[in-house]
Amino acid sequence: MIVLFDGVCNLCSKSVQFIIKRDPHNQFLFASLQSEMGKSLLEKHHLSEVDSVVLIKEDMYYMESDAALEICRHLSSGWKLLAILKVIPSSIRDPLYQFVARNRYRWFGKQDSCMLPTEEMKKRFL
Repeated sequence: MIVLFDGVCNLCSKSVQFIIKRDPHNQFLFASLQSEMGKSLLEKHHLSEVDSVVLIKEDMYYMESDAALEICRHLSSGWKLLAILKVIPSSIRDPLYQFVARNRYRWFGKQDSCMLPTEEMKKRFL
């Protein structure tokens, strides 16, 4: 599974670190939306103007709250229980997700460039 994320967003970078710590089987790989790999994967799945998280799982993709909840489903401990929120229609979940996404730079800040993974994390990045 591949998680595409906004590499200059502090919230997104912290979310990647959160996922890595709770992914005991190393199921997730990561690429920033700004990277060549990220752009290539978006193009392959016919996605344009994406500025939030995308989860690519086999030949399917998930976006916004669906992506976040699908990621949670594969995390360790109680985090996988959040996947039950999928019973709430995305038409209700996504506006909340979009509100946070619209304000993420103002609330959490923005970096000048994509985050640099540690040596240990580099193997998880495409």
